[in-house]
Amino acid sequence: MTLTKTAVLAVLCLGTAAMAADRHPFSLPPSADLSYSVKASTHGLPLSGTGTVSWRQGDGKYSLLTEARSGLFGKVLEHRSEGSIDEYGLAPATYFEKRIRKSATTTTFRRDAGVVEFSGGDKEVPLKGGEQDRSSAPWQLAAMARKSPEKFKPGSEWSFMVAGRRDAEPWVFKVVGTETLETGMGEVKALHFSKAPPKNNKGQQVDLWLAPSLDWYPVRILFMEEDGDSFDQQLEKVAKK
Repeated sequence: MTLTKTAVLAVLCLGTAAMAADRHPFSLPPSADLSYSVKASTHGLPLSGTGTVSWRQGDGKYSLLTEARSGLFGKVLEHRSEGSIDEYGLAPATYFEKRIRKSATTTTFRRDAGVVEFSGGDKEVPLKGGEQDRSSAPWQLAAMARKSPEKFKPGSEWSFMVAGRRDAEPWVFKVVGTETLETGMGEVKALHFSKAPPKNNKGQQVDLWLAPSLDWYPVRILFMEEDGDSFDQQLEKVAKK
């Protein structure tokens, strides 16, 4: 079937409208260094230690560096996400991930070619706008909640396409409700979000707590991997930059 010029334009307009509907107002949290206590499990071995997140944003760019260390093994985790800021919010360019006993991988968002590439495999996925990586997704959510907190009611859902080590999948964060957490800065009220694996999938489980009184910084992030590994970081202090 051959499409007329008018039909082609109509399809393009519909596609643009669909993309625009996925855009949300956002307000990025101020640059800061955050310190966390960390509890983790890798291959059934429990670990405890400290973690840091270095968050920088400005001049149309952002960077995220997450590191965790244990007294027994030294550095057990490193995530790096870097990119620009566009009409959707955070627009990753590269995502680097290294975990203890796992090889390092780099995920590249090739916006000129319209694809996401994975060093952990030959697979590519289309890049349409608004995609995040595993590190940037919680901060994109924080930026949206910081701008429009009244929209983040219990039961509401917020979705992104998120790239990981070897593939990309939709992450749907559901607002659970407000909870009080004990931190190194005292008790803090935080909004709990939960991201379950897709149905019939053993993907990553993510629970996230964002604190409105602290510019919506993450006060706790819990990752549960499909292989049983876990990583739980709880806030100790914040130093704005």
